[in-house]
Amino acid sequence: MKDRMDLTGARWGLKGAEAVLKLRALRSNGDFNDYWRYHLSREQQRIHQSRYADGIIPQAA
Repeated sequence: MKDRMDLTGARWGLKGAEAVLKLRALRSNGDFNDYWRYHLSREQQRIHQSRYADGIIPQAA
Protein backbone atom coordinates (compact mmCIF):
# COMPACT_ATOMS: atom_id res chain seq x y z
CA MET A 1 0.00 0.00 0.00
CA LYS A 2 2.85 2.35 0.79
CA ASP A 3 4.28 1.92 -2.72
CA ARG A 4 0.93 2.84 -4.24
CA MET A 5 0.50 5.92 -2.05
CA ASP A 6 4.05 7.13 -2.72
CA LEU A 7 3.71 7.17 -6.53
CA THR A 8 4.80 10.43 -8.10
CA GLY A 9 1.76 12.55 -8.95
CA ALA A 10 -0.65 10.45 -6.88
CA ARG A 11 -2.95 12.48 -4.68
CA TRP A 12 -4.15 10.33 -1.84
CA GLY A 13 -6.09 11.76 1.02
CA LEU A 14 -6.70 9.96 4.28
CA LYS A 15 -10.32 9.13 3.34
CA GLY A 16 -9.36 7.64 -0.03
CA ALA A 17 -6.52 5.59 1.42
CA GLU A 18 -8.76 4.31 4.22
CA ALA A 19 -11.48 3.33 1.72
CA VAL A 20 -8.96 1.36 -0.37
CA LEU A 21 -7.63 -0.41 2.72
CA LYS A 22 -11.16 -1.39 3.78
CA LEU A 23 -11.93 -2.80 0.32
CA ARG A 24 -8.65 -4.73 0.31
CA ALA A 25 -9.48 -6.18 3.72
CA LEU A 26 -12.94 -7.26 2.51
CA ARG A 27 -11.39 -8.93 -0.51
CA SER A 28 -8.67 -10.72 1.43
CA ASN A 29 -11.19 -11.94 4.04
CA GLY A 30 -13.50 -13.30 1.34
CA ASP A 31 -16.31 -10.96 2.42
CA PHE A 32 -16.38 -8.70 -0.63
CA ASN A 33 -19.36 -10.34 -2.37
CA ASP A 34 -21.51 -10.08 0.77
CA TYR A 35 -20.46 -6.47 1.23
CA TRP A 36 -21.20 -5.63 -2.40
CA ARG A 37 -24.73 -7.10 -2.21
CA TYR A 38 -25.33 -5.05 0.95
CA HIS A 39 -23.92 -1.93 -0.71
CA LEU A 40 -26.15 -2.32 -3.79
CA SER A 41 -29.29 -2.84 -1.68
CA ARG A 42 -28.50 0.28 0.38
CA GLU A 43 -27.91 2.31 -2.78
CA GLN A 44 -31.21 1.14 -4.26
CA GLN A 45 -33.01 2.11 -1.09
CA ARG A 46 -31.29 5.48 -0.88
CA ILE A 47 -31.77 6.40 -4.53
CA HIS A 48 -35.07 4.78 -5.47
CA GLN A 49 -37.27 3.56 -2.63
CA SER A 50 -37.15 6.85 -0.76
CA ARG A 51 -38.59 8.61 -3.83
CA TYR A 52 -41.71 6.49 -4.34
CA ALA A 53 -44.91 6.26 -2.30
CA ASP A 54 -44.92 3.34 0.13
CA GLY A 55 -41.46 2.31 -1.09
CA ILE A 56 -42.92 0.67 -4.23
CA ILE A 57 -40.87 1.17 -7.36
CA PRO A 58 -43.05 1.21 -10.52
CA GLN A 59 -42.20 -1.53 -13.01
CA ALA A 60 -40.98 -0.52 -16.46
CA ALA A 61 -43.42 -1.10 -19.31
